[in-house]
Amino acid sequence: MKYTCEICGWEYDEEQGYPDGGIAPGTKWENVPEDFVCPVCTVGKEQFIESD
Repeated sequence: MKYTCEICGWEYDEEQGYPDGGIAPGTKWENVPEDFVCPVCTVGKEQFIESD
């Protein structure tokens, strides 16, 4: 599953995770820390939508 930032379009892919941000590949979106911010525009997790 993929989740896209509604503000800038950056995409979080559960299969790939976000190793540069300390999130391992295979990490489900619901297990990404609540204080996660978009690495491009710094908005919070609530600004992401499921994009499959």
